[in-house]
Amino acid sequence: QVQLVESGGGLVQAGGSLRLSCAASGRTLSRYAMGWFRQAPGKDREFVAAISRSGITTNCADSVKGRFTISRDNTKNTLYLQMNSLKPEDTAVYYCAASTGGNAASTPYYSDEYAYWGQGTRVTVSS
Repeated sequence: QVQLVESGGGLVQAGGSLRLSCAASGRTLSRYAMGWFRQAPGKDREFVAAISRSGITTNCADSVKGRFTISRDNTKNTLYLQMNSLKPEDTAVYYCAASTGGNAASTPYYSDEYAYWGQGTRVTVSS
């Protein structure tokens, strides 16, 4: 199975940027469609973005469209989330996840489509 470790979270002012990374070990990242989810205090975990195994297809939530970009480097076994124009409502713990389902172009949306999860990295956006 694959192990996932997120990094890059922190405290940033509104309007700022952060880049999250998710390093995979144990299995090659190219086997998996990958996603980012987040969970704000007192709220359910929600979908942020997903990318297909090859990286050709991406999908993201309407709330982050135009501000966040998901990408991957399979040669480095790493997934990224570039977050720009951050807002206080983006404050959450961000999780990366790996999915073995679907086909090569799949970008899974639901959390139960993902079998492997990292421990999360906290992002705090101050106003």
